[in-house]
Amino acid sequence: MIKRFFLLCSGVDQDLIKDCSNAEQNKYAGIGATVFFTALMAAIAASYALYTVFDNVYTAIFFGVIWGLLIFNLDRFIVSTIKKRDKKSQEFIQVFPRLLLAIIIAVVISKPLELKIFEKEINQVLLTKKNQMTLDNKTQIAQQYTPEITRLQSQIQELKEEITTKEKETNNLYETYIAEAEGRKGTKKVGKGPVYKEKRQKHDAALKELTELKKGNSEKVNSKENEIAALVQKQKEAEVNTQPIISNFDGLMARIEALNELPTLPSIFIFLLFLAIETAPIFTKLISSKGEYDYKFENQESQVKSWIQQQVDQREKIASTDININTKVYEDLKLEEELYNYKQKIATDLIKLQADTFFKNQKNIL
Repeated sequence: MIKRFFLLCSGVDQDLIKDCSNAEQNKYAGIGATVFFTALMAAIAASYALYTVFDNVYTAIFFGVIWGLLIFNLDRFIVSTIKKRDKKSQEFIQVFPRLLLAIIIAVVISKPLELKIFEKEINQVLLTKKNQMTLDNKTQIAQQYTPEITRLQSQIQELKEEITTKEKETNNLYETYIAEAEGRKGTKKVGKGPVYKEKRQKHDAALKELTELKKGNSEKVNSKENEIAALVQKQKEAEVNTQPIISNFDGLMARIEALNELPTLPSIFIFLLFLAIETAPIFTKLISSKGEYDYKFENQESQVKSWIQQQVDQREKIASTDININTKVYEDLKLEEELYNYKQKIATDLIKLQADTFFKNQKNIL
């Protein structure tokens, strides 16, 4: 049962191969097994590659099986169309385009499996890229909000410095009128005279202005701090909203790019392995000698070719004969028509002569 299935995979004529020797059947069963397992590997590779795209197991398996069947059909076609010739050069000529197709198939099959084999290393490369992208993303978002935040912070600092300056001015006025009362400065008279009262009034006025300034600037500072808090919140929200995009940066193209950043030697060996698997049926059939099945197949082709040539030759001769017969028939008809025209002319002349004679006689009678 398994042997019959692999023979079916090899693309041989079932009626011819069943009459061949056991060794001949085993050879083509081996070729069919290679075709089958190559298609199986292609289905697995495509399923994994599509899973990284769709992130759905059933969808990936469905399209992976379709891809495997496509590769199976191509490989079976390639193997079944290679015919054994008397000269190896003729075989190489017919194998060359099929070999190019096999190389392309090997590349398509090996790449997804490389992604799976080097998954851990690829994840490490992607993690490094994601971290760098996160930092770059934060920097880019910060560039949108930092200028406005810096401007607001600068305005807050100016408001606070304005209060500090006013406090220093008020403290200096306080020290002035206290020193005047103690007699240390100004008039240097101890007591609360007119000068003391004047300086006290200046201090009280400055203190009132300071109180109003603190109240006004405090409201402005609170307002600007709220604006800064709102901008910081928007910045954090922007970072949070864009982070899923960075976190999902692990699609098929991203993984292929990450794979290309890894050492190439292991990838080359894996590609060569699948290339060997993919081209194994071709080279097996190419290097094998002409077997019993090949002779029977060639004999069958020769019989069909001879029968077709006979049919074509027979149709050509029938057509040629029909043409000759038709030509002869129409020539005969042409001769009969000329004879008819000749006899008609003679009869017409005879009737005309008799009519002339009759009219002539009538004229003489009269």
